[in-house]
Amino acid sequence: MEVTLIGMGPGGAESLTAAAAEALGRADCLLGSRRLLEECALAPQAPRFPATKSADMLEILEGRDWASPCVLYSGDTGFYSGARTLLPLLRERGISVRVLPGISSLQYFAAQLGRPWQEWSVVSAHGLTCDPVGEVLAARGRPVFFLTGGAGGAGALCQRLSQAGLGHLTATVGEDLSYPGERIRSGPVYELAGQETAPLSVLLVEGYEPPANAPRSQGLDDSVFLRGDVPMTKQEVRAAVLAKLEIRDGETYWDVGAGTGSVSVELSLLAPRSRVYAVECKGEACALIRANRERFGAYNLELAEGRAPQALEELPAPDGVFIGGSDGELFPILQAAVEKNPAVRVCLTAIAVETLGAAAAALTQLGMEPKITQITVARSRPAGGLNLMLGQNPVWIITGRREALV
Repeated sequence: MEVTLIGMGPGGAESLTAAAAEALGRADCLLGSRRLLEECALAPQAPRFPATKSADMLEILEGRDWASPCVLYSGDTGFYSGARTLLPLLRERGISVRVLPGISSLQYFAAQLGRPWQEWSVVSAHGLTCDPVGEVLAARGRPVFFLTGGAGGAGALCQRLSQAGLGHLTATVGEDLSYPGERIRSGPVYELAGQETAPLSVLLVEGYEPPANAPRSQGLDDSVFLRGDVPMTKQEVRAAVLAKLEIRDGETYWDVGAGTGSVSVELSLLAPRSRVYAVECKGEACALIRANRERFGAYNLELAEGRAPQALEELPAPDGVFIGGSDGELFPILQAAVEKNPAVRVCLTAIAVETLGAAAAALTQLGMEPKITQITVARSRPAGGLNLMLGQNPVWIITGRREALV
């Protein structure tokens, strides 16, 4: 038995390759999704078995002595295809297999637009968790192509982009590509937000321009942030805090008592696929967080306006939490984070000895081992023809996590 895995292209019969047509012409068994089996006019005498899970396909293939079975996949076998899970199963059992690639929806769509696609960022939102905001930011200005489907339809993706402030970008939707009802349309993201699209759709989002004043470094200069009279975690301390949080792109972060939002903004820039929540209750500070979010294009940053711990109730479980201010609610804030994620990484700062003691005690009570670092910074100040060092307030950085969960 030699099993042939076939990429059927976007769907229309004219997009099938000659090699695939030849293999189907001598097939004695066809497997694949019900849609692909119904649309395949070749090998009309071959028995057809609707199946999409690789384990089910393997059971069917081993159930009888087939000579030339064919497994059908939409698009290309190497482009977000189920072939990637069936191939190793076949090889483990010593079954001969060959792979015939097809035209992917990406290739077909780009050809219909008359554009090259090698610079596009490619993402699948078809049956997978996908944050379109993070993908657009991470692409750093390159067009982003989305395979869509289910809850990740083009309209839903545009809705999320619009809510984050990216509604001005350009979206192009391709529906039922290669079929008689093919439709391609473009417009601002906000116009497509929430619209129903065909189940077989793709989406291209472009036009994002990263702000020129947002370098990807750790510990931006204090002067680049809008500050007003709101307290802000200073550059040197902020850089240390970001290091202590062990930032990983794609995780979820809380910045509680966010002030100007300097830590939130840096988290957003360093981890564009992460969701960052700036928790703040003071009106002037909330206004500054919004302004700094726009200033740096930190569209993956969301303001949770309210007093902690109440404002934390509706937030998703965090992987990392920074507490810059607690208004006397330190223990319940920490408790809320631990209840949502027992393995959460926590970092907080203190300038008063009493706050240091309270933080160490709270972390210990919650089963975390507090680790304490003190930072003392001196900055130069011109005095005549000399530069004198002006000492800043010493700052303690306290971190904690449950060692058993590391």
